[in-house]
Amino acid sequence: MTFTRIINRKEEHRTMPTESSREVIKRYIEDAIVVEQNFETQLKAFSREGEQAAVQRLFAEHAIETRYQHQRLTARLEQLGGTPSVLKSFLVHVFNFTQRTTHLGQEPAEKSSQNLIVAFGIENSKIAMYEELAVVAAFADDVQTERLARMIQEEERAAARKIWGLIEGCCRQLLMPAVANRGNVA
Repeated sequence: MTFTRIINRKEEHRTMPTESSREVIKRYIEDAIVVEQNFETQLKAFSREGEQAAVQRLFAEHAIETRYQHQRLTARLEQLGGTPSVLKSFLVHVFNFTQRTTHLGQEPAEKSSQNLIVAFGIENSKIAMYEELAVVAAFADDVQTERLARMIQEEERAAARKIWGLIEGCCRQLLMPAVANRGNVA
């Protein structure tokens, strides 16, 4: 999904020659649905990895919230006369699997911190994605989509804060055995 489709001026948006504002919004919502479905799958996998129960619990809880987000997006897309793209979803899931296999060599103790870092990056990307959707919806006078995008964007900010709050403790827990074995790390 690209995040370069922001239209800077309302006048430019209203005169888009190739597709209507409704079609643009539908496409953006389709993209957001695919991102959320993919991230839900990733969160479920994260919830089974690593050694820290608090991190696993956070990922499991956020997977549920993420499912609710893509359900709301799907409902909005259907209200606009669209349907989720099965092909896009399939391609993103294939790419995600390929991406995850590059991290197979990590130690179990490292997985929690690595997963938190990945999730934090994804959450912040989604904050930007929902900003784009909200701006485009506002320019098109689609108050309902704009409101939905802002709501989900706030949920993403809250999730990013929760993830950020666990990174330091997770890293400290990872380093504690090394510090105990060496006496100190300098």
